[in-house]
Amino acid sequence: MTTRERRMIFISLTDAPNGAENVLLMMATQVNGEMYFLKKHAFNGLKISDGIFKRYLSKKTILWGLVKMILLLRKYKKDDVVMSTHPYLNAFFGFLKRIGYLRPKLIVRECTSVFTRFTGIKKHIYQIIYSLGYPAVDLVVCQTTLMKIQLLDHNKFLSKQNILVQPNPIDFNKIIAKSGQPLINGDAKLDFICSAGRLIPEKGFPILIKAFKLIQHEHPKLKLFLLGEGKEKASLINTIQENSLSDSVFLKGQIDNPAPYFKQAKLCVVSSIKEGFPNVLLEMMSVNSAVVSTLCAGGISEIPSIGKVEVNNVEALAKAMSEKLKDNQHQDPETAMEYLYTRRPEIFAQSILNALYKQN
Repeated sequence: MTTRERRMIFISLTDAPNGAENVLLMMATQVNGEMYFLKKHAFNGLKISDGIFKRYLSKKTILWGLVKMILLLRKYKKDDVVMSTHPYLNAFFGFLKRIGYLRPKLIVRECTSVFTRFTGIKKHIYQIIYSLGYPAVDLVVCQTTLMKIQLLDHNKFLSKQNILVQPNPIDFNKIIAKSGQPLINGDAKLDFICSAGRLIPEKGFPILIKAFKLIQHEHPKLKLFLLGEGKEKASLINTIQENSLSDSVFLKGQIDNPAPYFKQAKLCVVSSIKEGFPNVLLEMMSVNSAVVSTLCAGGISEIPSIGKVEVNNVEALAKAMSEKLKDNQHQDPETAMEYLYTRRPEIFAQSILNALYKQN
């Protein structure tokens, strides 16, 4: 059976341009799938080509979008495929399949390691919803081997045979093409370090700011750009002010196309404390040979040529950044592209489909 003989449906909470949503978009593009978003993002969402069917179910609430999605699911048959990538959504669709309401095959992708990321009541809630929904899932896609191990450790009912380790895809040709756009507002005239992501505690931006402070005397003209929006914005502004960096560290807000910043940066940094896998790291590697990342996820230690450093360590991050700013410490572009070549979207999609239908 080819992908054209079945319908493939990709469902996301919103069309926010985050890593999980971009993975679904790349998968949908490869198999000519249908994309449903429970709620339209309030700001600029994913850039989806006209060739992909897309539908936004609500402009106000995710709950109302979910109600409409439940009704739509009945039109899909047992040979169709549904894929989602958010834990609550994954578990809910699994529950619908478990009670016989959802007929298509169900693929769920783990966007983060929830059982190591959260503690207390929140972790307990995840354990409950996973136990309710995940037994009926046909295939669970983990980004790294470590994520698979953590998932199995906390969900003994899952079978190893139903879990696929498939690294995140990266459309590096698209990133390279987008990186050619010019920077505006005078940013092109500045020397800067760049990082990007939601302004949330898991991204480790306070660590990065403090590490930048330690190397500033070596590079007095260098700036630090943080791309993204989030709930920690006010806290980060305070951190910047407390370290007397208001003239050197800038919160640039949500940038629709960060690739030109990644390309023109003297150094790109991922400072995260905990990730499923930081897709932004792959985007940075596509256009820049000076990249440093914390070991915030499984699989990063095997990436060739980038600078690697333990999480939550200001001094270690500062040292790695300082070393990478030296010309002779940059990664080999050919080595980086060989690595990225193994993560092409078509490989990602075909591996998942092969694993799904190998079970039948």
